[in-house]
Amino acid sequence: MTVRVNVEGAELEVVRLTISRNGIYNISSSELRFVESIFGNGIDSAGASTAFFETRRAGFAHRECLAGRIELRLTSDVCLVGGGAFGFSLTSPGDCHVYLLDGGDDLVLIDAGIGGTAGDPEKVVQMIERSGCDPSRISRLLLTHYHTDHMGGASQMRELLDCEIHASPLTARTLEAGDEEQVSLPAAKAAGYFPADYRLNPSPATGDLVEGHTFSVGRLEVEVIETPGHCAGHISFLVTGGERTYLIQGDVVFFGGTIFLQNVPDCSIQDYAATVAKLAEIDFDAHLPGHLGISLTDGKRHIIAAADVFRKLGVPRNIV
Repeated sequence: MTVRVNVEGAELEVVRLTISRNGIYNISSSELRFVESIFGNGIDSAGASTAFFETRRAGFAHRECLAGRIELRLTSDVCLVGGGAFGFSLTSPGDCHVYLLDGGDDLVLIDAGIGGTAGDPEKVVQMIERSGCDPSRISRLLLTHYHTDHMGGASQMRELLDCEIHASPLTARTLEAGDEEQVSLPAAKAAGYFPADYRLNPSPATGDLVEGHTFSVGRLEVEVIETPGHCAGHISFLVTGGERTYLIQGDVVFFGGTIFLQNVPDCSIQDYAATVAKLAEIDFDAHLPGHLGISLTDGKRHIIAAADVFRKLGVPRNIV
């Protein structure tokens, strides 16, 4: 059964749940009441419904209690197969959104989650299987940038999937060297974001994802866009040839035009403003960021909101 769900401040427009006549698997009475609040009297019927969570907090709590029973196929082209507490609580708490591009005869994973002692990439693999896709068919892992919530699980994911890793030249060099200083991991540990025993595990990677580079994922075409600002070497992906045009853009702009500035050496507000102005000139439908809300239609409004603030010499609202 496919439903459309709109969480205040976080638009997740398509969620698919497996429904039986007695509810979803063996769920508690409180979970059943939540499901009934979404589906109404149509809980055991096929079709589409619309639901609105009253608050984001309630939506997140219920989403967590249903974790492991939810499959998130956003469209026929894209699945959301990972995400942590700063999103939809699908996998490990420290994970970014992990997207699976399904081009029919080829599958590509975008970002790897946190991995190491703070994560569990096998949970992402389980979500891939739950989406109806065969993990063994994934040919490549693409990285938007080198922060560990996106790249930390790359080494483990490469072993689990037996796939190649592709990234920007700087991100690839950083991963191959396991360069924790470059990704500001010591500072992040000191700030309490990672456990003391967390390490960035090195892995072979190919640094061929540069501005204007294009490649195919089955029926889909992907163009690389260099998008520094949040950090050096950051890239985004414009995906065409499917149901709609997608901008998968890591940690550039989030729901409502918020951005992610950090007090680290390679975060540049001037580069950030130039990147957002650049993205505002690109036409696309779906806005697929690395955290928080997802918009499958009219996604460009989030970029425009941030660009308008930058254009007036201001700084968009920061996510933290």
